[in-house]
Amino acid sequence: MKEKSSPFLKWLGSLGPGMITAALVFGPSKMTITSKLGAVYGYSMLWLVVVAIFFMAVFTAMSTRIGAATSQSLLSLVRQKWGQPAALAIGIGVFLVAASFQAGNSIGVGIAVGELYHTSPVPWIIVFTLIGISLLFFRSFYKVLEKTMIFLILMMVLCFITTLFWSKPDVSEIAKGFAVPVIPEGSQGLVIAFVASCFSIVGALYQSYLIQERIRIRPELRGQRNDSVTGIILLGALCSVVIICAAAVLNPKGITVNSASDMAKALEPIFGSSASTLFLVGLFGAAFSSLIGNASVGGTLLGDALGLGSNFSSKPVRYLVAVVMIVGAGIAVRFGKLPLELIVFAQSVTIFVVPFIGTALYMVANDQKIMGDKVNSPFVKVVAGIGLLIIFGLAIINVKELFLNNPLFK
Repeated sequence: MKEKSSPFLKWLGSLGPGMITAALVFGPSKMTITSKLGAVYGYSMLWLVVVAIFFMAVFTAMSTRIGAATSQSLLSLVRQKWGQPAALAIGIGVFLVAASFQAGNSIGVGIAVGELYHTSPVPWIIVFTLIGISLLFFRSFYKVLEKTMIFLILMMVLCFITTLFWSKPDVSEIAKGFAVPVIPEGSQGLVIAFVASCFSIVGALYQSYLIQERIRIRPELRGQRNDSVTGIILLGALCSVVIICAAAVLNPKGITVNSASDMAKALEPIFGSSASTLFLVGLFGAAFSSLIGNASVGGTLLGDALGLGSNFSSKPVRYLVAVVMIVGAGIAVRFGKLPLELIVFAQSVTIFVVPFIGTALYMVANDQKIMGDKVNSPFVKVVAGIGLLIIFGLAIINVKELFLNNPLFK
């Protein structure tokens, strides 16, 4: 019995919510962006991972404390402070974004397994969507989700670190990439895309729901530590490893990256089929974890906004999660990619929803009446305030790129 209550085992038990957030954020689109950073700019952009992960860790920890401080869901608190329209705007906005981007996760799963077995991706998209939906109907979906995500994260870590050793990167260049911040000419678009995807406010928001679900299942954990930072550090490690592999393998040969699977294709002629297979297994882990996690975010937030429940025991929430998966699979099978119009729509919704979510998180976490002794410290107030400025800055830049420079709006 003593062993069960040891500090190490308690710490391991606290990792689940943070690992789920890391797994849902690190999807195929993130792998494409990170591979492209390394392929085009070598090791020089590694410092960017540290910056993005630092702010992601701050907001995720803030959301963790909100989840632990109150039994009310975050959208219930938003409804209480700003009214039902505000809660609906966030819930519907997140659902639309999740449904729009879900096709990318479905395609990632299909391509990863299709490339492994040299088949069409379509059957695999259907099979793994059905597997994802089947997980929803386990009696304790949260426990299944937690174990699945931890397994997939560890699988990704193993696959990508092994690929890292195969690629034999330049250690001195890695150190320089982390230590010396540079923004190469022409890299602004990739920099914005990476920061926006890695510093995921929607992922941070979802952490509060995961913490509350964990406490709902095991009430004795309310006063115990919830470690969200380890999962976010692992997210940063995965991003760094993919950038380093791309810098070592693709950059010297001038190979461009247009999809996450391009990295696997480039590895095979250099290191053989084993390296390509290993990377595709890692890609599958990233895609399948995001397929489940992204859908869970969209379904949970919409269910909460509509008053249908905010935890995984609610059948309407599970049905809404399934809807996101089905929509993503349907688009993936029909188009074979994420249509440009859908990307524009998702981006436009994201631009307006994300700053509002970030502001809501910040203001709730600063509220002494709600948070008690878990209220933001002066240091966190300053750092998170800077993070909010970054979020609004990215939104302004995206408005310019999306509406002013986009041919669709001219």
